[in-house]
Formats: sequence, structure tokens, C-alpha cells
Amino acid sequence: MAPASKAEKKAAVDAAAWMFNVVTSVGIIIVNKALMATYGFSFATTLTGLHFATTTLMTTVLRWMGYIQASHLPVAELLKFVVFANFSIVGMNVSLMWNSVGFYQIAKLSMIPVSCLLEVVLDKIRYSRDTKLSIGVVLIGVGVCTVTDVSVNARGFIAAFVAVWSTSLQQYYVHYLQRKYSLGSFSLLGHTAPAQAASLLVLGPFLDYCLTNNRVDYYDYNIGSLENSSYDFMGKLVHAGHSLMWLKSVRASVIQMFIFLSCTIAVGTNLSQFICIGRFTAVSFQVLGHMKTILVLIMGFFFFGKEGLNLHVVFGMIIAVFGMIWYGNASSKPGGKERRSHSLPTSRQQKLGSESAEHDAKV
Repeated sequence: MAPASKAEKKAAVDAAAWMFNVVTSVGIIIVNKALMATYGFSFATTLTGLHFATTTLMTTVLRWMGYIQASHLPVAELLKFVVFANFSIVGMNVSLMWNSVGFYQIAKLSMIPVSCLLEVVLDKIRYSRDTKLSIGVVLIGVGVCTVTDVSVNARGFIAAFVAVWSTSLQQYYVHYLQRKYSLGSFSLLGHTAPAQAASLLVLGPFLDYCLTNNRVDYYDYNIGSLENSSYDFMGKLVHAGHSLMWLKSVRASVIQMFIFLSCTIAVGTNLSQFICIGRFTAVSFQVLGHMKTILVLIMGFFFFGKEGLNLHVVFGMIIAVFGMIWYGNASSKPGGKERRSHSLPTSRQQKLGSESAEHDAKV
């Protein structure tokens, strides 16, 4: 195959991977927002455990069908990854609860410079001036879009600090493990999903109780949140002659459908994250991933419509998109982002490019 054709094929697969991640990430945010805000299912950590249990089922079936080959990941490496990943999940949930929305968004934005620092220190990556400036433009644009009220307290700052560093380490580690052990995205997910599912399903209900003062085993699927405004609508239907028992049955089915839909989309979200970070880096995943933030804002206005797209938000979106395009162009140029020395050991380095890339290209 000609070099140009290989480059075009890689670009097409890269674009498909990003689109896969964007669609699934935005989809799961919309579904979870409806599940939590409309039906009062506020058990975020337990729900994430269900996500990874569903992902484990998927990887088990694919392994049984022969699509995932046997691979090795040391237990010590797996445990480190699970610790980073679970602290990331819990830290983000706690940070959102204890901080203002503005400070929560600032904390999310700070993951980009932290990820850059990890790559500079651990992988000896060097960024060009244009690449650094483009990252700064993305941060400014997303900040203008999302940061409103900003208030800080001690426990909220600690939660945000833990969330930022654990998330950055988890995303760095995805790329690190795929490179070091020549693991495809399916293979790595097959190792990590069962451990995360088990730990989150055990610890999740306790953490959710501490955060919400509600027990997941007491959640009434027939009723949902007592603060839900849909009771007025249900009351009108009862007065119109519909059976209350029937309405509760329908409501339970809808809630269970949303949970099933959330878990199904999460399989794609988890897989696409591993594919994107494996094909690129944690920094690129963070920078270009803020396109999801913009899409969530736009979708939120359409689906939940609390306020319109004002000039302030639109201006921030334009800045952010410009920065993302600039970053993509600057980082792809020679010297835009390069490793000064090959510091990462691997026992099967020759197989790295072919096995991982070919496996992910099949998705």
C-alpha cells in the first residue's frame, strides 16, 4: 500500500475513533442526566460499577468468541490502574458535590496542564511553542463557556485535587500500559473492567450513601425521586382514569430502560476512551475531548433548555474550537510534540505498532 494510502487510512480510523468517543460520551451524559435529574437515581458510583459489570460481560463474550486474544498484565500494574481509576470516579463525584460548578469546571480544565506535566516528566515529551499556545487557547475558550460562579472551600479543594491527579494518572496509565505490554484496547479493558466492576459494586453503595444519605437498595423504582415534578403529571393521569398501579409499572420500566441504556452506552464510552488514548496520548484526549463539553452544552440547551445560547457562551465555544483545530495542526507538525528519549521499556516493542493499531482499527 502506498504511503499516502496508509496515512489516509490512519486518518480515517483516527476520525472514527474520535467520533465514537464523542457520540458515546455525549450520549451517556444526556441519559445519566435524565436518569438522575428526572427520576432521582442519584447513585453515581454504583451506576458506574454497573457500567463496568456490563463492560466485563462484553469482553468475556468477545474473548469466548475469539476476538480478544490471551494477554498478560501484572497484578501490581492492574491494582495501580484500578486505584487511580476508582479515585478518579469517586473524586469527580465528590468534587462536583462539594464545589461550585465554576470551580468544578476549573478543576476539569486543570487536567490538561497536569497531563502535560506527566508526559514531560515521565515520557520526556517536548512541546513546541505553537502547541503550548493552542492548549492555552482551548483552556480559555472552554473556561469562558463553562466557568460562572467560583467559590472554594477546603474539603472541595482537596476533592478536586485528588480528582484531577487521579484522572490524569489513570489516562496516562492507559497509554502507558498499552505501549509497555503491547495490549490492544479490548485486551486492556478485559483486564481492568472486572476489577473495577467488583470494587465499585462493593464500595459504591456505601460511598453513595455517604454522599446522598440515600440507600440504593431502598430506591423505589415504582416511584423514583420524591422531589420529582412528574408527580403532578401522574396525578393528572390518575384523575383521567388511568390505574395508579399501571402508571407505577410504566415508570419502573422507564427507569430500568434508562439504566440499561446507560450501561449499554458505557461499554462504548469505556472502549472508545481506551482506543483514543492508545492511538494518541492523554493530553490529546483531554484537549480534543473538550469538544464533548461544547456538544453537551449545546445538547443541554436543546433537551433541557434552561437558558439560551447567549453571546458569552457562543464566543467561548468559537475560541475553544479554534484552539482545538490549532492544537491538532500544531501537534502534528514535526517538532510539535516529540519524545526527547525513549524512556519506556517494552519486552515486545517490535509488535507494538502492528498489533495494537490493527486490533483497534477493527472497531
